[in-house]
Amino acid sequence: VQLQASGGGLVQTGGSLRLSCAASGNIFRSSDMGWYRQAPGNQRELVATVTIGGTTVYADSLKGRFTISRDNAKNTVYLQMNNLKPEDTAVYYCHALLYGINYAYWGQGTLVTVSS
Repeated sequence: VQLQASGGGLVQTGGSLRLSCAASGNIFRSSDMGWYRQAPGNQRELVATVTIGGTTVYADSLKGRFTISRDNAKNTVYLQMNNLKPEDTAVYYCHALLYGINYAYWGQGTLVTVSS
């Protein structure tokens, strides 16, 4: 498994979760990392990305509530999600984009359910 996501679960509105995605070292060191999500009936959408150099990009609607970070020593990318809302319910996918050749890896997805 190249990307292993974890940390999803059931949380109440206003709660927090932290997702983790562990990657193989070769992939992590050479990739911009990101999180996407897909809610039932919807297309997969960008949540946030972090480049090899640490530059972050967020979906406009999620700025201020979600924080992406990467730990280069642990080959892991995190997504801290605060003040969760029912509309955040989705399967969250980890993504790695190899720098220079734009080849993408996807993790298996982790389900986040926010109850009202």
